[in-house]
Amino acid sequence: MKDADFQPVLDDIVTTLRPLLGTAGTVASYIPALACIDARQLGIALRTCNGAEAFAGDAETPFSIQSVSKLFTLTLAMQRMGDALWERIGREPSGNPFNSLVQLENEQGKPRNPFINAGAIAVADRLVSQALQAGGSAKADILALMGSLCGEPIAFDDEVARSEAATGFRNIALANFMKSFGKIDNDVAVVLDTYFHQCALRMSCRQLARAAAFLCRDGAHPIDGQAEVTGERQTRRINALMLTCGTYDAAGDVAFSIGLPCKSGVGGGIVAVVPDRLTLCVWSPALDATGNSLLGMKALELFVARTGLSVF
Repeated sequence: MKDADFQPVLDDIVTTLRPLLGTAGTVASYIPALACIDARQLGIALRTCNGAEAFAGDAETPFSIQSVSKLFTLTLAMQRMGDALWERIGREPSGNPFNSLVQLENEQGKPRNPFINAGAIAVADRLVSQALQAGGSAKADILALMGSLCGEPIAFDDEVARSEAATGFRNIALANFMKSFGKIDNDVAVVLDTYFHQCALRMSCRQLARAAAFLCRDGAHPIDGQAEVTGERQTRRINALMLTCGTYDAAGDVAFSIGLPCKSGVGGGIVAVVPDRLTLCVWSPALDATGNSLLGMKALELFVARTGLSVF
């Protein structure tokens, strides 16, 4: 397909799915600041390797990106630590809920992968260490990365961050559990503050499709094509982890039905990558039983069916 052919596809997907808005799924009510989000919203946007963009529906509406942020904090940690990052974090699918304590105990505090909550908290710990050594702030580093990738300022939603901190008892338990195994170096409160804020990044589908575009360009910067966000080898590894671990314990079904590397979040967003072609972001707040956007997944299925684009 030519770049210009994608806009009618996105328009048609939104038109097809709009009648289903609000009919199934539930928003992430366990985070109070997300419980009041109107589930009757659907956005979709893409950015091609050539820099062409297309978007439809509520693609310009900012939302809490939640676990989609794990993709970008992993990128930042890989930039700074390389393979040393994997000394305390695994690369295998979990097969369990994203906030499981049982699995973490069985594996002596080593998270199964960087996309479950324990793994992302461990990544945040590494970013805090790196920032402290440089006399800076991990939260500022995350904002700088996101602003650079988007070409426009990105901010935290402080209300969501406070809401996460006030009710994130299981995340607090995960962090302290890893600390007890010697797998967290920094003060748990500082690490969790970084983690809660990264989940509270507020972005639109258009911004996320642009920010993730380095993943379809062998690591080349989405806007400044001469700069490198990640090396080609690192980019392949991030895409591989997205395919195998990026959608909680539904990764196998997503690979089967969609066939693209994806990273989802309980805010209802999903980023997907077609290597060497484009990045795609869909958003609809109502979630299925695994914590993935119900209509977002349907939108990705329709996109693959109508374009024939897949890694398989």
